[in-house]
Amino acid sequence: MANSSPSPRRVSLASRSAGAQWAILIGLSAALVVGLEALHLPAALLLGPMLAAILLTVAEGGVRAPQSAFVSAQAVVGCMIAGSLPLSIGGEMLRNWPLFLGGVVSVVVAANGLGWLLARWRVLPGAAAIWGSAPGAASAMILMAEAYGADMRLVAFMQYLRVVCVAIVASLVSRLWVAGPLDHHPAIVWFPAVPWTSFAETLAVAALGALAGKRLHIPAGPLLLPLAIGVTLQSGGWMTIFLPPWLLAACYCVVGWSVGLRFTPAIIAYAARALPRVLVSILALIAICGGFAAILATVGGIDPLTAYLATSPGGGDSIAIIAASSKVDVPFVMAMQMARILVVLLFGPAIARFVAKRSGAGAKTS
Repeated sequence: MANSSPSPRRVSLASRSAGAQWAILIGLSAALVVGLEALHLPAALLLGPMLAAILLTVAEGGVRAPQSAFVSAQAVVGCMIAGSLPLSIGGEMLRNWPLFLGGVVSVVVAANGLGWLLARWRVLPGAAAIWGSAPGAASAMILMAEAYGADMRLVAFMQYLRVVCVAIVASLVSRLWVAGPLDHHPAIVWFPAVPWTSFAETLAVAALGALAGKRLHIPAGPLLLPLAIGVTLQSGGWMTIFLPPWLLAACYCVVGWSVGLRFTPAIIAYAARALPRVLVSILALIAICGGFAAILATVGGIDPLTAYLATSPGGGDSIAIIAASSKVDVPFVMAMQMARILVVLLFGPAIARFVAKRSGAGAKTS
């Protein structure tokens, strides 16, 4: 009689207490963040906790991030985006408005066109495909997608897969272009000196915006209202947004946990089946944007590397690091990136509804 080897035991945390599961989640998140940061991968502070939460879910963990913490994290992310929009962006855009208009619109149209194809071919549900294809502001797109009824898990899968791909390709292009290493990764000062007035004003904007967004039932209100209020007050010179890195790290962690803990074995299997085609669409978008960069360089007289980094579809933080390490027009690159983020934030919901309705795709996940 043939010997039957015992099947490996499945790791399960179902019998562990909530406290033990949180301890495992925090420890695993910290380890993954350190590992991803060592590899210089973008969005490590969010990706690490999200991956840790997915692993916990696979191991049958049952904890959930508190909704109040998730709402607060959204508000802080909104203030962070507002603070990252420099006042000089308006002048840069006005000086080169034809280039900015063409560059931003072309990338947004290409990204949404590929999202439409993914939805049309039923690779992903319509709304998730469109939100996941949005070229920029990954964390904001995930938060807004949930508010507008899309599956934020699939949106996160698409957004951060693209962020990693864009960062890797842009790093390779820049390294080959400058024929030298790109090791300029500025150290993070986790506990800087705190300008208490600015910090208190920023927290007040986050708290009031989140509260108003919830009370007024505005879709993605806890994210968008602090963003809008922060931009208005800072551009008017009435306040300076300040968020210490330790607070941003904590909020990214909460957002990562909130997304990751909602994954199920079914959604993981669904994402795995979709991975090859989603990856092809991402690489196609990067190639298309490379074509746009060539046109921008030819028509606008922009140097090719500046044009390439300016039209890269997402991963703004990693693009900023790469641009600062290369001989490019950094203000132009960042103004183009920020202009596209503004367009996506302002028109993303309308574009997603429009394209999803016409895709005819309504695939269900659980």
